[in-house]
Order: sequence, then structure tokens, then C-alpha cells
Amino acid sequence: MLALQGDVAEHLRHLEHVGAEAVTVRRRSELDSVDGLVLPGGESTAMSRLLDVYDMYQPVSERISDGMPVYGSCAGMILLASVVLDTRPDATWFSAIDMTVRRNAFGRQVDSFEADLVVEALGPDPFRTVFIRAPWVETVGPDVEVLAGVRASDGLDHVVAVRQGNALATSFHPEVTDDVRVHRYFLDMVRAATS
Repeated sequence: MLALQGDVAEHLRHLEHVGAEAVTVRRRSELDSVDGLVLPGGESTAMSRLLDVYDMYQPVSERISDGMPVYGSCAGMILLASVVLDTRPDATWFSAIDMTVRRNAFGRQVDSFEADLVVEALGPDPFRTVFIRAPWVETVGPDVEVLAGVRASDGLDHVVAVRQGNALATSFHPEVTDDVRVHRYFLDMVRAATS
């Protein structure tokens, strides 16, 4: 669990609930001890700066490139994108998923909303999703699996959950609900990669 900024405690609680041995990661030595990494919701440009301050951008990037499973929610989704729109010019990201995302696409804090979505990878039962200053995915490459979309206030459907190889991303915050299915799905990805 990347613990530089964001919803760290909430993700840790969900990971432990599904049986993961969850630890916080702030240093290279801690990163070296994990089999998978969660990039939490929070503020993507702040996390980008802190990755540089803590000298963690390159080590995390290398682990992701080497195939370590990674899951990003909201700001974490932004950090996993190959192209980020509406961000600071000095922001960095990992390009782990061939997608273009738009920061704060659904609007400001006051525009936050919840929706029940069917995320096929999680089963047929709807998943309660929470969007807080969330990004959406504008385009995906041919190797990206779209897991869910939602109708936005602009009247269009926008992609909000994707997977490419060992990288998973959602623009919503499953960590603020009681539903642990996204975290169980990610833990299964980690187990498959390490078996």
C-alpha cells in the first residue's frame, strides 16, 4: 500500500479483510518486500511530487514494469495512465495502462456522487461506487479490458474501471464502501502473479 498520501487506512482495512498481509510502503526497502501495490485515492499531483521527494518514482516504476500487480483507485488510476489530461506540467505517472484519463472529469467536490454499477469481473451483483473529484477514461488501447462504465451528467457513458495485464484501475473509491470485492479481485491478481 503506497502510503505517501490519500486513503491509506481505508485500503489497508479492506486488504486485511480479504486476507492480505497489508503493509505501508514509503521506502525502497518496504517496496522490495511486497508482491503487489495499491495506489490510493487522494490527490494525484501531490502523490506525484511525493514520489519524487521520497525518491520512490523510479523504484515503483521499475517494479510495475517488471510485472508487479498494481491497483490504483481515483488518483491511483491517474498515476497508472499513459496520458493524463488537465494535470500540472511537472506531474509524473507510470504509463502502466494504455489509456488517456482526464483529472476531475466528473467535476468538483460538490459534484461527487454514488452509483450502482455491474462490474463484470466482480460478478453479477451491482457494486456501489463512490466518485469524488474522480477521473474518467477518455480512450483505451487495444490491450485494455474495460470493466465498467457510468453515465455522467454530460449524458455520455464514460469508462471508470479497466485492467491491462497486472494493472487494475478504478476511478471510483471502493475503499470507502463496505464492499471488498475489488480488493479481493486484486488480491487474486497478486496470488496468480506470485504462484
